[in-house]
Amino acid sequence: MARIVQKYGGTSVGDIDRIKRVAQRIKEWRDQGNELVVVVSARAGVTNELIAKAKAITPHPDEREMDMLLTIGEQETIALTAMALQAIGVPAVSRTGQQAGIVSDSFHTKAKIKRFESSPLNDDLAAGKVVIVAGFQGITEDGETTTLGRGGSDLTAIAVAHVVKADICQIYTDVDGVYTADPRAVPLASKIQEISYDEMLELASAGSKVMQSRSVEFAHKYGVDFEVRSSFNNNPGTIVKAETKSMEDVVVRGVAVDKDQAKVVVSQIPDKPGTAAKVFRALADAAIVVDMIVQNMGRDGVANLTFTVPKTETHKAQTLVSKVLAEVGGGKVEIFENIAKLSIVGVGMKTHSGVAAELFQALAAQHINIDLISTSEIKISVTVDAAKVDDAQRAVHTAFGLDKKA
Repeated sequence: MARIVQKYGGTSVGDIDRIKRVAQRIKEWRDQGNELVVVVSARAGVTNELIAKAKAITPHPDEREMDMLLTIGEQETIALTAMALQAIGVPAVSRTGQQAGIVSDSFHTKAKIKRFESSPLNDDLAAGKVVIVAGFQGITEDGETTTLGRGGSDLTAIAVAHVVKADICQIYTDVDGVYTADPRAVPLASKIQEISYDEMLELASAGSKVMQSRSVEFAHKYGVDFEVRSSFNNNPGTIVKAETKSMEDVVVRGVAVDKDQAKVVVSQIPDKPGTAAKVFRALADAAIVVDMIVQNMGRDGVANLTFTVPKTETHKAQTLVSKVLAEVGGGKVEIFENIAKLSIVGVGMKTHSGVAAELFQALAAQHINIDLISTSEIKISVTVDAAKVDDAQRAVHTAFGLDKKA
């Protein structure tokens, strides 16, 4: 008998028939003698629909009220999934994030888990029940409802797996694993059998939609190996685990694209110590994640600063930076949303030279201009024209020998 945590994404539970199929799959695992905790997302499209309703009322909804609104989606799914299991003879109980014991900080719409009280889940498992937990949500010490950010159901599943000491954590989604690129944009992309935490984290932070980056960070920190697999078939998925020596043989593991980034250009700012610190402190205090940063050399007492933020944060970022500029005595801020970030990732980069040159050459051959560049030990990211990014990733995928073999 194993203790298993399974997570089903919004597509997997997109309608009643799919919820019934998920229930049947859960029953099959339970009939083998396993204990199960199941984390579910809102049905596909529900969260976007709720966001649209809020923005139809006001373009910038209050974040606390957004959390109150968005948790509706997961609560619908947990109840329906528990009912579907009960209807086929499986004892099941649904739990909101609060009822499951997830305590978060107070950053609405992007909260982080502070601690997890495991006793409610362990009590349910001891009673022989399948526990259905609402992903994406928690509660503060003060009793305020929070959400963990888009994709936060992955984080919930990994955290649950750690807390209940699961033998297996399975992340079910609408794809059957992690691919070398998005198969919808790169038809020759192939499934990766095993990938390291670091590579998966870089792909997630670079825009791969398979996993949320914070969930991979959590898994790495606590040593939770997990498998990404499809809820529509029984094919083996991709195992995400600690790095092994054999993983270094592959120079580039995959290509990721993020079309949700915007470029913020802060120009003509005073070129003096502390100016950049004030800009980024204001953004950090508002929990805005800054990605790529470039600052040019000051000239004639002024400098320019360029960085990227999620498109959903551009209004807030522009407002905060404008306030800082007023305090420091000059400058202007502009937002450009016609960019996309392309990244190549691989632990093999650490021991191979010429990777950046190969990347730049592949893009140049397609007449694709590079705007910003950032690097880490196992990742190189560039921003390009959003209209050309799909051509860019296909060219780069081919250049690094990642195309599926015939």
